[in-house]
Amino acid sequence: MSETITNAVRDKYGAVALSGLSSDQDGVRAVAQAFGYSDAELAAIPAEANMGLSCGNPTAFASLRAGEVVVDLGCGGGLDVFLAAQKVGPAGKAIGIDMTPQMIALAQANAKKGGVANVEFHLAGIDKLPLADGSVDCVISNCVINLAQDKNAVFNEVARVLKPGGRLAVSDIALKKELPPELGNDLMAYVGCIAGAIPIEDYRDGLLAAGFAQVQVIDSGADLNAYAKVEGQAGCCSPAMVEEPAVSCCGGGGEAKPVGRSSLALAATGCCSGNEAKTKDEGTLHERLTDLLQRYDVNDYAASVKVFAVKR
Repeated sequence: MSETITNAVRDKYGAVALSGLSSDQDGVRAVAQAFGYSDAELAAIPAEANMGLSCGNPTAFASLRAGEVVVDLGCGGGLDVFLAAQKVGPAGKAIGIDMTPQMIALAQANAKKGGVANVEFHLAGIDKLPLADGSVDCVISNCVINLAQDKNAVFNEVARVLKPGGRLAVSDIALKKELPPELGNDLMAYVGCIAGAIPIEDYRDGLLAAGFAQVQVIDSGADLNAYAKVEGQAGCCSPAMVEEPAVSCCGGGGEAKPVGRSSLALAATGCCSGNEAKTKDEGTLHERLTDLLQRYDVNDYAASVKVFAVKR
């Protein structure tokens, strides 16, 4: 099952990288704003770096300083890498890690387009970082650690690369209570950042065991239905996000549905990519996750959390 999950995550997020989603589209921009990004921040980076996949803004509480080295786990198109690069300045460096070749290619293209020199990107898993021990001042991540199958391996790897006193500042999804079996065991719910999430208590305990202190895992109070509720966002794909309405995952005429976190989850399946489901299997995946999320309000079970910790 582990290989199946890894391949599904890589394939679906690879599709998002090729989708053309960007801050130039009202729905995508509204998602980022709903989770804490300002208009000024979004205007200061390449539009294609934001694809509406965030569940928070880790650079807002990472306390980044000039000259620091910061690493973004699961960097996608480079949204948080570019914001971090501005904060650490030319004497610092922002490093993006992603296991999806399409995302790395997009991030590199965005860096070139934006003329950003103090960044680099590596194709790698977040549980096996291509970085030296004690070489990093801060590690950030945005709605990605929940996708890792072995969270403790990720926590240990973060501790390895951080300098003593180095910081972890993460936005993620964690569970407030156990998921219903139907949702917790569903592959596409895993890809959509739901089924792979762990309880808030386990998140805290895992970081403590990995050698962190001052561990905080705080429910941000953000509404995970924001993807469906923000103005201009219609379910997982609105006219603001794609030129033509996608199949399966949206209501007639692109009308919004009360599908909880399905906007992000289904974006991960590629339904907002502008290259709608071509096969019966792909359509079934979309329909399966939409059906699940119409019957469960994810806010009842999960939270967008701010995670902060210091390496001992």
